[in-house]
Amino acid sequence: MVIRKSEREIEIMRKAGRIVADALVMTREIAKEGVTTEDLNTRLEEYVLQKGGIPVFKGYRGYPKSICASINEEIVHGIPNQRKLRNGDILSVDIGVEYNKYVGDAAITIPIGEISEEAESLLRVCEEALNKAIEKTCVNNKLSEVSRSIQEYVEGKGMSVIRDYTGHGIGRQMHEDPQIPNFVSKELLRADEVLLQGMALAIEPMICVGNYDTEVLKNKWTVVTKDRKLSAHFEHTVVVTENGAEVLTI
Repeated sequence: MVIRKSEREIEIMRKAGRIVADALVMTREIAKEGVTTEDLNTRLEEYVLQKGGIPVFKGYRGYPKSICASINEEIVHGIPNQRKLRNGDILSVDIGVEYNKYVGDAAITIPIGEISEEAESLLRVCEEALNKAIEKTCVNNKLSEVSRSIQEYVEGKGMSVIRDYTGHGIGRQMHEDPQIPNFVSKELLRADEVLLQGMALAIEPMICVGNYDTEVLKNKWTVVTKDRKLSAHFEHTVVVTENGAEVLTI
């Protein structure tokens, strides 16, 4: 069941989104060559708590950390550890924050030092795919049009959309209805949602330069491209308004 949010609820989600957005600004400042993903996790967790938020990932279905930090071929759910970032890496950081019982969720993928032209193109395409999806997020449009905008743009650039993981509704829970695939399937078209004012969505293209097949590492969390080619992930929490999508995590 899709739960539409009241203006009071949206205002709280704006505050959660502000903490997320500022934490991602910090990520760009902190994540440099030689820094470990555990260092990054510690700093961002401290910041979220200082601002009155709760790192919603920590403990979620047993997940052990406050952020997801995924490097290179890691798509999502990378667990922070003592691995040091290296020149040429690309790092995806995903952060979810609960504030006053409502959640904001966003992700970015950033370069570490000098990266390859292929990696630069991947990051650019993924972020632009998110922007195109947000443009399609408006009252009376269909959810499939949001998904279609991502798929057509990414595949038009010769890259692949990850199919095993999706965006989602968001509010009092991190994951609410509807699911938001980054491609159009028969299943999506059969259960297509019409976007209505007050719907809150976490839109998150996950794309790669190779094949979209995935696998999960032995830690039972980290998802990687099966062919071990580079992957990127961008995400915003948005709410549908009469004037289009309002981005809450910017």
